[in-house]
Amino acid sequence: MKKIFHKISAVSMAFVVLFTTMSFTVDMHYCGDTLMDFSISHKDATCGMEKREDPMSCESGMTEESCCTDAQMVLEGQDDLKHSFHSLSFDQQVFVASFIYAYISLLDGTESKAVPFDDYAPPFLKRDVLVLHQTFLI
Repeated sequence: MKKIFHKISAVSMAFVVLFTTMSFTVDMHYCGDTLMDFSISHKDATCGMEKREDPMSCESGMTEESCCTDAQMVLEGQDDLKHSFHSLSFDQQVFVASFIYAYISLLDGTESKAVPFDDYAPPFLKRDVLVLHQTFLI
């Protein structure tokens, strides 16, 4: 179960890195106020109204310009993935120092030479139980 979780998290992190570094461009073609076509992968197709010879055919009436417009929406990806750790704020430095201290203290073993039963005397044996029951290790 743990291996499956690690594989799923690795694949999801790879997709996160992939989609944050990709750039997307959406081309849109408007005739008047209505969206006629949009495209993600290539230049969008036109409706053909901008090639007409008659400027009076547009919805606006008296303008000599075309009533069609092209819009482009660009979503830039992240280019710099390597963050610099040379300029940490004071709060970040405190967090890193306390994290390292806590982590090292977890790894510190308690190698005490003190014997907890050193102050107590062994029990007094009236009879030797091993000889009484005749159980010997051979």
